[in-house]
Order: sequence, then C-alpha cells, then structure tokens
Amino acid sequence: MKYAIPAPTTPSIAIDGRHERFPIRRIFCVGRNYAAHAREMGKDPDREPPFFFTKPADAVCDSSSIVPYPPLTDNLHHEVELVVAIGQRANRIKAEAARNAIWGYGVGIDLTRRDLQLAARDAGRPWDWGKAFDFSAPCGPLRPVATAGHIEAGPISLSVNGAARQNADLKDLIWSVPEIIAYCSAAVELKPGDLIFTGTPAGVSSISPGDHLVGRITGLDDIAITISEASSEQEEE
Repeated sequence: MKYAIPAPTTPSIAIDGRHERFPIRRIFCVGRNYAAHAREMGKDPDREPPFFFTKPADAVCDSSSIVPYPPLTDNLHHEVELVVAIGQRANRIKAEAARNAIWGYGVGIDLTRRDLQLAARDAGRPWDWGKAFDFSAPCGPLRPVATAGHIEAGPISLSVNGAARQNADLKDLIWSVPEIIAYCSAAVELKPGDLIFTGTPAGVSSISPGDHLVGRITGLDDIAITISEASSEQEEE
C-alpha cells in the first residue's frame, strides 16, 4: 500500500514480562459505572444501561510517562480504571460468552478536563474536548488472561503524591466486565486491539503540574505518571 503521506505509527501498550507490545485499534470508555462516583457527579446511580464515549488510540501513554498539563483547562481530574484488552472479534456477543473475547487486563487513568466536560454536558454537547485529548489515557502494562486469569474483584486505588484519593473494589462495578462487553458489542463490532476503560470509583479530584499519580489494582502492574507543565508548543498557542 502506498500512502500520500507517511503512515502514522500504530499506538501500543506494554505487556508485562514481554518484549512484544499490544497494538491499539480503538478506545471505548464507560461512564459512571460505580454508584458512589455517579453520586459525586450529581447523577442517579440506578442501574440504567451503560453509556460509552471514546478516546483516540494515540491518547495512550505508558507507565512512567511525563504527561504535560493539557491546554484549555484549569481543572484536570484523575480517574483510575480497570482496562480490558480485546483479543477476539465480538459482535452482539452474550455476556456469558464475553470473557472469551478478553486478551488481558491493565490499570488505566482516564484523564479528564472536567471544566470542559461539564460545560459540554450542561449544553447537551459531546464530551470529546473534555475526554479525548493528547496523553489522556495512560495505561500500565497488560497482563494476559492466558497467564494471569480474569480480574473480577479486588482493590482499585489511586494516590497523588502518596496520598490516597480513590479506593474501591472492582466488585462495586454497576455493570460487570462481561456485561460491558455485551453492551458495547451490540452497538459496534469489537475487534482485536480494542480497549475498554470500565469506569472509575468515587474520589476523583483535580491535579496540578508536579503531581505524581499511582494507580493500582491487585494482580496487575501499577500505572504511574507525573504531570508536568504545559509543553512549549502549548505555551506558544
């Protein structure tokens, strides 16, 4: 295949204990999937059908990354999440069979320009500018199901500069991982390389340049990032 311009590099995530990396095709994110987080966002935590938003594949960055504070915001928030990596095609799959589509799991942080998200929400507009920006989907190394099994319960937490901000258990998910996969695959065909960020627990709050974030889920590798000042290119804008 010959392209008019150089083809972009395929975004990817590290795999625990391997030299190979996991290529990323698309990123789906589930909104308000923990009751306590729904309440802190001023929403009813009743078990209504899950809803999804997306991030660009190249929003991913590895653990230990230095993440520049993004432009257009004064209220950048952290949201630690279980990340599911899809390894098989899933089209209108049933929840009972959804685990077969999972390649592995990781710990991610959905970085959010909260002021832009809330302004868009209140105006009935898409969330893209609040959610889908550069470096907005840090993710730790994936653990393959083939070696580590499935992750269905256990502590999930995030600390900022060593102080706890978010603490919960994966069993508190309103919609389980198999149910999330089933719902998502009813709308779009999931394919190998797709990621699903499964929602964040309560305790989201603002972060600033210089802050060091560590996200943890028992049984998986941590995600650790440091927020830096805006890049020089951003400052020039």
